[in-house]
Amino acid sequence: MASTRPKSPPESGLGSPLGSGEFIALMAFLMSLVALSIDAVMPALPAIGQDLSIANANDTQLIIGIIFFGLATGQIFLGPLSDSVGRKPVIYLGLVIFILGSIISAVATDFSVMLIGRLLQGVGASGPRTISIALVRDQYEGRAMARIMSFIMAVFIIVPTIAPALGLSILVFFDWQAIFISFSLLASIVLIWFATRQPETLAKEDSISLSFSHFWTGLKTILTNKQALSYTLAAGIIFGAFIGYLTSAQQIFQDIYGITELFPLYFAILALSIGAASLTNANLVMKFGMRKLSKIALITMTALAIAFVVPATLAAGQPPLWAFMAFMMLSFFCVGILFGNFNTLAMEPLGKLAGMGSAVVGSLTTYICMAIGIAVGQSYDTTILPLVYSFAILGVISLGIMLWAEKQPEAQLT
Repeated sequence: MASTRPKSPPESGLGSPLGSGEFIALMAFLMSLVALSIDAVMPALPAIGQDLSIANANDTQLIIGIIFFGLATGQIFLGPLSDSVGRKPVIYLGLVIFILGSIISAVATDFSVMLIGRLLQGVGASGPRTISIALVRDQYEGRAMARIMSFIMAVFIIVPTIAPALGLSILVFFDWQAIFISFSLLASIVLIWFATRQPETLAKEDSISLSFSHFWTGLKTILTNKQALSYTLAAGIIFGAFIGYLTSAQQIFQDIYGITELFPLYFAILALSIGAASLTNANLVMKFGMRKLSKIALITMTALAIAFVVPATLAAGQPPLWAFMAFMMLSFFCVGILFGNFNTLAMEPLGKLAGMGSAVVGSLTTYICMAIGIAVGQSYDTTILPLVYSFAILGVISLGIMLWAEKQPEAQLT
């Protein structure tokens, strides 16, 4: 039976073991840099587009989308690196890159420079985002780990609900550059906090030498495992619709519904749907299992999107706000069910390749959903139809992949 006690971190001389409350807060801050750097910028997109002379309004979506490319690229390298040199050095590296990217974005006077800064933000944030989970795994196991992760995710879920309001509040008093300066200041504070308080958690005897052959062998093993590959593809495809929403959300609410100052409120309501789904899934997954819940959520979301195509089309792609919000809340609730389950199902058969598997699965999923999400966002035409169609079409494809994966023998599913 797995122990429910936290494991003792290795002696490092770099700090004292934290109390659970401080540890939870620190890990939540590290994981939240990605969500913060995406959502807090949304209210500033029109001003950034104007100042940087972005002619095509849809091109401003790349300021959001490019972060996912950096995130996918960073974690495939930084994850395995942390298994070799330790957790702390890699998180230091990630935070420094994030701060550098924030400064570049703040001083950008050209769209290309802005995108370079945002790309670096994504690469940098991938370190703390990915490796903070490893920090938890190093120090806790069993029910203690589940409890700590639940608290961390509870704090993490709050960030997307308040980040747009934070960005809008900064815009009331300062220019949009101040948002990026606030990112660098916050990351600097977290860096100092992490450096002085969190000890190294990877024991020397547990480190894995970093080599191309080890990386390539692990990559081939993962990509040739039917279950791991299937659920990775299914996750990347369906989450592409979600990224499509993120990249075009500001335009949808402003252009179609005339919502500017209250945008953070509507964004928060939809974000809370995902949080509610995560809590629901945590309470039901032990009873019904990941596959059953995922299938129900995916079928429901796809059927809902197909059904909503009719009223959305009859309304010339601009249905009433209440109808759009109801559709998105229900869809996001289903997405919230799928988030954790698909990732866990992809990781389930990987065994000792968990570290490499986490990096590859996370990176490949992000690459796929980023490419699809940017394409969905770029198809925005002052209607919600491209978004609704994406949920319907991508839902069908993702469901087909899931059903194909489940045809394999049960022995391969564990």
